[in-house]
Amino acid sequence: MITTHNLGFPRIGARRELKFAQEAFWKGEVSAEELNITARDLRRRHWQQQSSMALAPLGDFSLYDQVLDMSVTLGHLPARARDTGGSELDRYFRVARGRSANDSACCAIHAGEMTKWFDTNYHYIVPEFDRATRFRLNPQRLLAQLAEARAQGVSAKPVIIGPVTYLWLGKSKDDSDRLALLDDLLRVYAELLTLLADQGVDWVQIDEPALVTELDGDWRHAFHLAYHQLKACPVRLLLTTYFGELRENLQLACELPVAGLHVDAVSAASEVSRVADWLPVHKVLSLGVINGRNVWKTDLQATLDWLEPLHQRLGERLWLAPSCSLLHVPVDLAAETAMDPDIRSWLAFAVQKLDELHVLARALEHGRGAVAEPLAQNASAIASRRQSPRVHNPEVTRAIAAITPELGGRQSSFAQRLETQTQHLKLPAFPTTTIGSFPQTREIRHTRLQYRKGELNEREYTARIREEIAHCVREQEALGLDVLVHGEAERNDMVEYFGEQLDGYTFSQFGWVQSYGSRCVKPPILFGDIQRPKAMTVAWTEYAQSLTDKPMKGMLTGPVTILNWSFVRDDQPRKDTCLQLTLAIRAEVLDLERAGVRIIQIDEAALREGLPLRQSDWQSYLDWAIEAFRISANGVSDSTQIHTHMCYSEFNDIIEAIARMDADVITIETSRSDMELLDAFKGFQYPNDIGPGVYDIHSPNIPEQRHMVSLLEKAAQRIPPERLWVNPDCGLKTRHWEEVIPALRAMVEAAHSLRVS
Repeated sequence: MITTHNLGFPRIGARRELKFAQEAFWKGEVSAEELNITARDLRRRHWQQQSSMALAPLGDFSLYDQVLDMSVTLGHLPARARDTGGSELDRYFRVARGRSANDSACCAIHAGEMTKWFDTNYHYIVPEFDRATRFRLNPQRLLAQLAEARAQGVSAKPVIIGPVTYLWLGKSKDDSDRLALLDDLLRVYAELLTLLADQGVDWVQIDEPALVTELDGDWRHAFHLAYHQLKACPVRLLLTTYFGELRENLQLACELPVAGLHVDAVSAASEVSRVADWLPVHKVLSLGVINGRNVWKTDLQATLDWLEPLHQRLGERLWLAPSCSLLHVPVDLAAETAMDPDIRSWLAFAVQKLDELHVLARALEHGRGAVAEPLAQNASAIASRRQSPRVHNPEVTRAIAAITPELGGRQSSFAQRLETQTQHLKLPAFPTTTIGSFPQTREIRHTRLQYRKGELNEREYTARIREEIAHCVREQEALGLDVLVHGEAERNDMVEYFGEQLDGYTFSQFGWVQSYGSRCVKPPILFGDIQRPKAMTVAWTEYAQSLTDKPMKGMLTGPVTILNWSFVRDDQPRKDTCLQLTLAIRAEVLDLERAGVRIIQIDEAALREGLPLRQSDWQSYLDWAIEAFRISANGVSDSTQIHTHMCYSEFNDIIEAIARMDADVITIETSRSDMELLDAFKGFQYPNDIGPGVYDIHSPNIPEQRHMVSLLEKAAQRIPPERLWVNPDCGLKTRHWEEVIPALRAMVEAAHSLRVS
């Protein structure tokens, strides 16, 4: 029999039940027990949806983030959280978001740094280390979920983050070496694995995705030390890698003393035969044969063509799984009854991906004839998508062929543009602005819902959104901000909004995916060639500008971010798809300029997210990604100021590439990471204007003016003060007006104090 298993399942619920329970708890509307009841109900339902698997994951469910969960399991929360009162759940949420339910200001703390989980759009809470770091086992979360699974008759394997990857994901808050903590960390891991064995656990999935990155000799040696020490533990370890190829770490991964190895056979298909050759005969080989990060159906016949010989060779040593956790895809396609049936037939969400896995296993065990009907249906869908005239547009092909290098160049250097823009815009020193969005109130969401349902006509909808824009402009003028935005009341999401207006996209109703905590996104599905039929933002921006004499920013999402935050077609290179998006955004930029908009922000929040995991592969990606931004932005005159924004990622190591974007102003996250970005300027002089974010909008905490001043003073030590802007870290859509107003007032006052100092 072939063992099928899953590495992880979406935890938010098919209707975002976890999101709503989290937010209700934070507001004090439900108790911790009620939140936990929702969590238990979701786990029960998710295990039922995975019932076809021989082994279901246990411990993959989280109330906020799986890395933060591992920190709790290891007894490793920052001291600033350990010293606060309340329950363990309160301390957990304080690390995640700065405060828990009904916390007063005295209980609020600086939230943990948040950054991207490898090259995905999921964000994790970064573990913090220093010389005083010690670990102490806290296994209650895993033990409780183990008891739940057994009570429901679920055959489950605990899922934990491996010790080396855990250290690799974290940051030292002093100059201490993270690897110096390995011995103490392994002691706690050994305790945990032994405890699980005492509870009757046979297999433990231990995730070590750091193995698909470039590791120096010390980190490679850490893997040897860790697993030779843990091999004495009385459980079988399935060492799990995903998101990329092992390359120079392939032999290391195969030789580590574990009972099994999982490799991503989607992104590392070329390595499967080598892993099978290298892996000792007593070890299990788990292959991730279903793409856990995209929504397209798997070509089951083609997959069986290469799996069947491996199965004949390996027999029961061959396990099948998705390539990675299904956290990154929506829950269930069955709910998408309104979707175009042709496109729907090409898709598979989490539940359908497990069905595909089950079909593959049955075909290997009993022959393809045993699953002839599902294989035929799958083949028909694959052929339908491949042959569909809706996918390819000759007009788009001709437009891409006409792109020349000249499209990516500005008319003049930044110094010349700056002089022109200074005369035109007449902004003060330390100009203040926001990133784009303002609170998405219940009324705004209800208005959009009514419009989608046909309960409001176009005229009524436009009138209501204009009221929201006018309110937003009035509030900004009252605060004294220098450069205003229209607030984006008409936008459901910074990517989905644009996708809805571009040919080549389709959309789900319930295709939610967790980005972090209770923040969920519904990525649009990019299935065909992209065209912009008409202007997407001009009318709203023109109206907002008519309400004020201050400069109004036109707000766009950049082509690389639209690409990276969509479910992207897999039948052509990502570069080609990005260029199609680039031409659409360029046309919008030029339309905004023709409408008199003189500041245009093109957000590339996900630029780094698409960066390959190995530095040796970076240049190719950065070349086409930077080219895409430049083509989208650089058709404008010198007097039009181009802004871009990036958030919650590690930018220090690509700062030179960011400079090549040649945006007049870049705004970037720095407050939660305490201006860590400034380290990039020790050896590199950033040439253009920059707004290092001083207000952490992912926390409900309201920053103090003096804290913002200190951050800006720190920034001014590395960046000439005349090139500094003052702004939040990110958009304000997830916050409430009662938080936003005092925070922005403090931000404006901070800028004023710097102007007179």
